Amino acid sequence: MIVAGCDVGSLTAKAVILDGDRILAARIGRVKSKPELSAREVIAAAFQDAGIGETDIACCIGTGYGQKYIPLPSEAMSEITCHAKGAKWLLPSVRTVIDIGGQDCKVMRLDARGKIIKFTTNDKCAAGTGRFLEVMAKLLNVELDELGELSGRAMKPLNLSSTCTVWAQAEVIQKINQGETIADIGGAVNHAMANRVMIMANAVGIEKDVCITGGVSKNVGVVKSLERLLGIRVKKLRIDPQAVGALGAAVFAREKLEGRRRS
Repeated sequence: MIVAGCDVGSLTAKAVILDGDRILAARIGRVKSKPELSAREVIAAAFQDAGIGETDIACCIGTGYGQKYIPLPSEAMSEITCHAKGAKWLLPSVRTVIDIGGQDCKVMRLDARGKIIKFTTNDKCAAGTGRFLEVMAKLLNVELDELGELSGRAMKPLNLSSTCTVWAQAEVIQKINQGETIADIGGAVNHAMANRVMIMANAVGIEKDVCITGGVSKNVGVVKSLERLLGIRVKKLRIDPQAVGALGAAVFAREKLEGRRRS
């Protein structure tokens, strides 16, 4: 019973192919001009990796901003439920899931069965999202992938007084003009991001174990700062954390088929 999950977000598209409890393929790609193109391309790549075709898929669930444009016959589910499902499937002990994507940040607290008890989302402001880091990386003239590593090279602790992207840009420009090093400013950017996420996490109530999904989970500076602020250790996941939402969608697809068979 082969199923698929596809998550089309603001910056990346993800697809996971699942056969029972085995992940056959997990693909991530940059979004295209249209959500449907993004979904088709990433699903086709996942099919190729898994060595299967569209007719082999028994069910597909879509999620993310472009969930309505998934080309396979499918239904759509919310990102929150899919990230919670995927994280729980990978890490049964998880109780708090922090998903930091390109344009939003979500924090979910789960019970022992994986049901969402409480959640909060930041979807109206770039603060606490990947977009914030993209803007800051451009100002510092570094690649987004390099930004997280700057925290490890920072020698002087600096603070940004605002996590508002507009005001933070002005602060970063000021610090550059004052002669502060790129590493020190980058460390401050990562810490400001973590501080914003910490506020959201505390509003939900952190409960161990904790994992982080989404692209920003790859920023080591943000993750380490968040661990210090929350006084916890973030659990690592065994697949690319950006693909967790797509994995959760695939798990839902499998459960849907199992329900049909039982009925």
